[in-house]
Amino acid sequence: MPAHPDPPAAPPSAVDPLAVIRSRGYLRILLLAGLIGVPVSIAAYGFLALVDWLQAYLFTEMPGMLGFASVPLWWPFPLLALAGLLVALSIQRLPGTSGHPPSEGFKAGGFPEPRELPGLILAALATLALGAVLGPEAPLIALGGGLGALALLLIKKDSPPTAVAVIASAGSFAAVSTLLGSPLLGAFLLMEASGLAGAMLGVGLLPGLLAAGIGSLVFVGLDSWTGLGTFSLALPDLPAFSTPTLAMFLWALTLGAGCPLVAWGIRALARIVRPFVHAHRIIVTPALGVAIAGLAVLFAVVTGEDTAEVLFSGQSALPALLSGGAAWPVGALLLLVLCKALAYGLSLSAFRGGPVFPAMFVGAALGVAASHLPGMALVPAVGVGIGAMCVSMLRLPLTSVLLATVLLSSDAFAVMPLVIVAVVVAHVITGRLPEPPGRRLSGALSTDGPATG
Repeated sequence: MPAHPDPPAAPPSAVDPLAVIRSRGYLRILLLAGLIGVPVSIAAYGFLALVDWLQAYLFTEMPGMLGFASVPLWWPFPLLALAGLLVALSIQRLPGTSGHPPSEGFKAGGFPEPRELPGLILAALATLALGAVLGPEAPLIALGGGLGALALLLIKKDSPPTAVAVIASAGSFAAVSTLLGSPLLGAFLLMEASGLAGAMLGVGLLPGLLAAGIGSLVFVGLDSWTGLGTFSLALPDLPAFSTPTLAMFLWALTLGAGCPLVAWGIRALARIVRPFVHAHRIIVTPALGVAIAGLAVLFAVVTGEDTAEVLFSGQSALPALLSGGAAWPVGALLLLVLCKALAYGLSLSAFRGGPVFPAMFVGAALGVAASHLPGMALVPAVGVGIGAMCVSMLRLPLTSVLLATVLLSSDAFAVMPLVIVAVVVAHVITGRLPEPPGRRLSGALSTDGPATG
């Protein structure tokens, strides 16, 4: 008599989420996520503190130590060239790809192997501390995931791949727990970017939320202990805003339609330049650093403002832009948008970092400029600009709405309808725009791995 075949395995959609949550194995995963969240958060805090110290030392203190009475206008040139050289050498000579290529868009999921962590850290430090226009969120997500997976494998070498993936994800959650101003916002960014959905959403999300909550407490505790800050994005002292108007609604539609064009130009620049980076990385990346420095110096010469407005991710400069930028001439604000956008596109093509903060800064600068329009006010203009620009660059509509509204604190409820309108319009237009020009990379080059030159 022939043997009966084994019954087919239940499809993923048939798995009972409540049964998974009740299991002892899941409780162990939650406990590990909470425990691993502590050292990962400490490492992330230390990384951000080191970036902050290096920026201040290299761009503020070192010129005085070398005998200059003030920071020379040409000072960013050698630092950005050095950044390009270090990033190029890291990508070409160290294991792995030194992190995810930011020109491919914001992506979450997966984690680097332990041997790839040195290259990731070196490239991110060179990018962030020496002035390239990218943010810390992507390196932190990768660093947190890699450290989380490494910690679990050190505890239990034969851990199943699913457990390693869950703990790596929890490490990523912990690493960005307060970077965007709220552990919920960081968790939402990772959730939407990684495509988590369905009945098992809560099961996969709980360990990360726990690690994010613990990471947030660690950041606050380390701030109290060290006095260095939480490195959390916040926009304090915004003017009160209560009621949207029809004019604001129409301007929100206009900004929602315009931001995708700016984002398309940024992505086009990155795609056009990127093949040259791959062909001659050691030469081209420092040259791009010099070009970024040139944009910053051009802005400073024309406007009399600081080169730091164009350099770096924009995270530290954003509050000052909102508090003082409204007094700038509109021409200076538009020049800032142009220089920052060009530096952003060049940075995307060759450096290592995240795309979120530069997109927020460009959107905020557009919003400050738009606040001079008749019938528009500063707070709604900034919220609309941030939301529309973020969704145009990241293609994450829900996260973009949250980014623009949560950061506006007490004004968030009144601004949210305008932000939603702008984000929806920008998201639809972004999806209908043609692919930017420039040769699409494929095969080994699409991974941004080692290249000759």
